[in-house]
Amino acid sequence: MLMELHQLRYLVAVAEEGGFTRAAAREHVAQPGISAQIARLERELGQTLFDRSARGVRLTPAGEAVLPHARAALAAVTGVRDTADELAGLVRGRVSVGMVRGGGVIDLPGLLGDFHRDHPGVEIRLVEAATDALLEGLRSHDLDLAWVGRDGDPPADLDVDVVLDVPLVAAVPPGGPLGETVTVAELAEHTVIALPVGAGVRAALDRAAADGGVTLHPALEAGSPPVLVDLALQGLGVAVVPSPALAGRDDLRSVPLVPEVRAQIDLARRRDAPLSPAARALLDRARAWIA
Repeated sequence: MLMELHQLRYLVAVAEEGGFTRAAAREHVAQPGISAQIARLERELGQTLFDRSARGVRLTPAGEAVLPHARAALAAVTGVRDTADELAGLVRGRVSVGMVRGGGVIDLPGLLGDFHRDHPGVEIRLVEAATDALLEGLRSHDLDLAWVGRDGDPPADLDVDVVLDVPLVAAVPPGGPLGETVTVAELAEHTVIALPVGAGVRAALDRAAADGGVTLHPALEAGSPPVLVDLALQGLGVAVVPSPALAGRDDLRSVPLVPEVRAQIDLARRRDAPLSPAARALLDRARAWIA
């Protein structure tokens, strides 16, 4: 039996794309070529891997059984190449990272720019989403690393580095309506400006409100703490932001929440799978920035 890597790659592509035409477009080859190679692989294995019915292309039970091994074989080949690159002092490839909505107090553009200058051969993919979506992206191997909000203990199946653990504050102009401190219940009596649902900071704020027996209904929402602060400066309401968002601002007053509510952001990655060299290099760089 002479099984070739491109046959396994085509098998994975057809399974993931749900058809030969889309798989051919993904692999940049002609559709008849993919069909012929899959047919050849089926003959070599003595099994039909795909059900080619009028309703579309679906894996047969044999195909379902073979697919994980094909993916593992391709991953092993990639691992060999990555290891060789590392030994040669090279870091190439692709790294996919996620950032929780409202995580603007972290200088992610600066970190990624710094990383890119040292490793220009690495393709960087960045997505911004709610924490739940980012965690699913990590677990499905769509993301390598993700900066996620945390409300409670970190997930047991992930490894994390704490990136941000700071108190939330209310931002108001110097003549604003708040005293020296403010409770979440008192916030409910004012026009609140907050990050959207899905942001880790918002989850911490909503949990604190529930603990205080109130529900906050922010009148204004924005995905970036600096934008919230600017809205508060215009007198549009009380902005609830992580304390670093007011660093260097003398045009607004920082009012602590009591009892204290903290914003937490973790840099998370899968525990059950090793990082690629590119992702590991970015993790090392991110840890240096945290320190």
